[in-house]
Amino acid sequence: MEIKENVPIVVFDNQCYLCVKFAKFVDFFARGKITMVGHYSDFGIKIRNEILDESALDMFWFIDKKRASGGRAALFPLLKSIFSKKTEKPSTMRVNESCRQDCKTVKAVFLRSSSLFTNSKKIDL
Repeated sequence: MEIKENVPIVVFDNQCYLCVKFAKFVDFFARGKITMVGHYSDFGIKIRNEILDESALDMFWFIDKKRASGGRAALFPLLKSIFSKKTEKPSTMRVNESCRQDCKTVKAVFLRSSSLFTNSKKIDL
């Protein structure tokens, strides 16, 4: 599967309960306009190897035709894409739940939420 053919893409931690809930929230409001990809899926590994760097697993990523934005830097482009009138082809990938970490605790919620605002990165494509 070609990366450029599937933009816009949200790459999220598909082994974390909170991240999966965030991805479902985004997918619901985007109404299928955004391809949702887990970090640990085959396509997610391909994206990490070809586009992202060593900090890829530290945050969620929003990838469009020009740039890959991670964490705090991805919030504005993500919101802009969700609320745009432009309709792309519907996404064929769905969000799969597979929580393998202890991420439902209060501490985990705080750490994941704070990491959203402390981590930020942009990579030009």
